[in-house]
Amino acid sequence: MTVEYKADHIKVLEGLEAVRKRPGMYIGSTGKSGLNHLVFEVVDNSIDEAMAGYCTDVSVTIEKDNVIVVEDNGRGIPIDEHKEKKLPAVEVVLTTLHAGGKFEGEGYKVSGGLHGVGVSVVNALAEWLEVEVYRDGKIYKNRYQKGKPDHLVGSFEENVIDKKGTVIRFRPDETVFDDIDFTSEVIDHRLRELAFLNRGVRIFFTDNRFEEPETKEYMFEGGIQAYVEIMNEAKTPLFDKAIYLKKQRDGYEVEVAIQYVNDYFDEHVMTFANNIRTKEGGTHLSGFRTALTRVVNSFSKKYDLVKDKKSNFSGTDLKEGLTAIISVKLREPQFEGQTKTKLGNSEVKGIVDSLVDEGLADFIETNPKIGKLIVNKALIAQRVREAARKAQDLVRRKSSLESTTLPGKLADCSDRDPKNCEVYIVEGDSAGGSAKQGRDRNFQAILPLRGKVLNVEKARLDKILANEEIRTLITAIGPNAVTGLSEESRIEVKNGGEEDLGDEDPSKVLDKLRYHKIVIMTDADVDGAHIRTLLLTFFFRYARDVISVGGLYIAQPPLYLVKKGAGRHYVYNDKELETKLEELGRKSVSIQRYKGLGEMNPDQLWETTMDPEKRTMLRVEMEDAEQADEIFSVLMGSNVDPRKLFIEKYAKDVRWIDV
Repeated sequence: MTVEYKADHIKVLEGLEAVRKRPGMYIGSTGKSGLNHLVFEVVDNSIDEAMAGYCTDVSVTIEKDNVIVVEDNGRGIPIDEHKEKKLPAVEVVLTTLHAGGKFEGEGYKVSGGLHGVGVSVVNALAEWLEVEVYRDGKIYKNRYQKGKPDHLVGSFEENVIDKKGTVIRFRPDETVFDDIDFTSEVIDHRLRELAFLNRGVRIFFTDNRFEEPETKEYMFEGGIQAYVEIMNEAKTPLFDKAIYLKKQRDGYEVEVAIQYVNDYFDEHVMTFANNIRTKEGGTHLSGFRTALTRVVNSFSKKYDLVKDKKSNFSGTDLKEGLTAIISVKLREPQFEGQTKTKLGNSEVKGIVDSLVDEGLADFIETNPKIGKLIVNKALIAQRVREAARKAQDLVRRKSSLESTTLPGKLADCSDRDPKNCEVYIVEGDSAGGSAKQGRDRNFQAILPLRGKVLNVEKARLDKILANEEIRTLITAIGPNAVTGLSEESRIEVKNGGEEDLGDEDPSKVLDKLRYHKIVIMTDADVDGAHIRTLLLTFFFRYARDVISVGGLYIAQPPLYLVKKGAGRHYVYNDKELETKLEELGRKSVSIQRYKGLGEMNPDQLWETTMDPEKRTMLRVEMEDAEQADEIFSVLMGSNVDPRKLFIEKYAKDVRWIDV
């Protein structure tokens, strides 16, 4: 049947209707990341005031009913009448997309909220929003319902005490978001990050949702230099004080902080443009890498620190153990899309390259001991890279990484479409035996690993590639999906320097996986948690894209079986056991504690943990990679002291632990 397509089929969304209709287009998703993003959009406006030199204090509060309050002591959003809209300017900002003081460079020379949709999007997706502006001896108040102003509440008041700034309160709309429970840790991390990036700005964060409200205050006079040093607290720095460079040229400001660590073989480089985290890097990262490689090579040759005069360090050699932050501020940043994950300004590469080249060269000439430490670190990395390449070649000759031959211990499934398949990674033959018997052979594969997996946090690449269990794991899930073990494929040599091309599009990773669900299934006790953490460390360091595309899961096997009469109840931790015993009564109750998956009958394992109709699985997500990096470094790194401090800090919060 043919349906006529006429003009009245065209829907025009007025004002903020488009945002409410398609919120994901503006904030990424209606899940936790999108919800937390609302806070950041409001805070970014306050930080823009700070970058302009008009704001020193920013306060963020989460109230008990998930109301957010953001207050600053900046100039206050203009409250005079907008000439075109004939409305107070603050109302135009809150109700009109692409309205703000950031387009012509007059209101702000440098800002992160370039697209001008931030606060208006928050207003559109809020159940209600209230604004107070203190400016020019006046106070302006107004309230909005789902983006629409309630003029009955709006008012101007004269003769206000000498106060300036903006206060915004809002509550997210429960009909828009999956839930409106803000993630305190994510918000706290971003506010702390902003305090590092904007030295001298004081940021307060209060969460009133707890019995005892938690308040934190951040202000770092050391800026990104202090940030790098704190990032490396759980590691062993190669030199105590991070290298700090700051240069300005033609309206561009470049800040760089660099430090190397001894006991850490990955790199941790973060880039920012106007305080916006550019997770995919961009031209500022390319300029930094090129300059770093060139300066270290020049220094090593000038002082005869390498035997082979024709040999150059590669960018890969200088990545090992590198922690760095590159922050640029510019008037007209060009980001790729509203998500702002990559900086595209072509001129920035040359500016960062030039300024880092000049500043870093001067620094290591003045501090030759540090320069020699960096060269020695690169020499070791170069030797290890060669050893890793030989190990990888050997592995390939043995058909362990690239062969289509699957490991013998893998019990594969019959379905050959990866979209339908899942593989369970279990520890030991006993657990593997129960899982093999209890599974659905059509779509469930079982991979038993022997003993505790290698802690990749403490191992170099050549040792990782030589480990039998790691090679078995890589082969089973799909070697081409483990991008972290193929560094050479991610580097392209250009004009005598090296440019990091970045990770491959994560959406393509699923095509390289043999199973679209990779499930870590370990015992429900402390030993099982340790093995699970070792496996998570491997995926985070060397197969991070698998996490990014949502392909990694954690099974939830029970710890106890409680029987009373004909009733059978599976419980998953000690706290739940106490609750169940209170519910059933403690008389005539039989409690069976599973010491491991191998103690469960195959039908019990299927019923509780593997049956898609009944099971509960946790999908591993990575909302904040920096927080995850810090946790893995503390828990799995070589430095014991930060781990002890971590345990001491959180021991008081642990009430239920398997012993």
